[in-house]
Amino acid sequence: MSEILVIGATGNVGRHVVARLLDAGASVRALVRDPGGARLPEGVEAARGDLAEPGTLEPALAGVDVVFLIWPFLTAEGAPPVLDVLARHVRRVVYLSSSGVDDQAERQTDPINQLHADMEALIAGSGLEWTVLRADTIASNARGWAAQVRAAGVVRGPEFASTAVVDPRDVADVAARVLAGDGHAGAAYVLTGPEVIGRADQVRAIGEAIGRPVRFESVPVEEARARMLADGRPPALVEALLAAAGTRPRSGLVTSTIQELTGAPARTFGQWAADHADDFR
Repeated sequence: MSEILVIGATGNVGRHVVARLLDAGASVRALVRDPGGARLPEGVEAARGDLAEPGTLEPALAGVDVVFLIWPFLTAEGAPPVLDVLARHVRRVVYLSSSGVDDQAERQTDPINQLHADMEALIAGSGLEWTVLRADTIASNARGWAAQVRAAGVVRGPEFASTAVVDPRDVADVAARVLAGDGHAGAAYVLTGPEVIGRADQVRAIGEAIGRPVRFESVPVEEARARMLADGRPPALVEALLAAAGTRPRSGLVTSTIQELTGAPARTFGQWAADHADDFR
């Protein structure tokens, strides 16, 4: 059986992808920088490699047919040599992108969507068979509020446009189906949750999950920047997130793609919060 290589296997989405593939009986390999320190489920082969050093990927790709790719950088600058290596070894790549990518726009609204648009274009021109999963805001991003929830019951941050927040488990369910099956070449699937929800509603749902009131307080950009930097987020990421907060339009888009591809309805943010309440207590 050909191996499926998961790049980003220890992240919020990737770890669920690994679990779903194992449940389906697939042969799974995870690309990690430190195999000895990686916490992977039993049955997953850990392969050493680093996207920042494309030459290290060669051994990890031996016998691999399909790759699930999460790109962890804020620009696509280093992607071409990585895709060159992938194209020499594998048939197909499944890339986790953003629902904010606008195919009709010459430039995207913010740096994060521009990164994903650039990556999609590079993958399309790589010679690889490809599928793109354009996910809406991932629910597990809310874990970044955990310290504020525990400390004061108030989440302070920039106001982002409301979107149909999607559960990472649903994204992983789709990814596993696409990785292990055929018939998805050239498809760009837009994955959303079942309802458009803003930050205040997300924070309120977390409060309901932990059994005490929690509220969201929108703050000016400079205060938000200081708070995010104090939380330990990398400066480049902070600037990209603040740019997205300032320019990303509200989206009313809700798709049925998750149910169509998996047979199960997309989970609500409230379900995610209830299942991860201990992260905020």
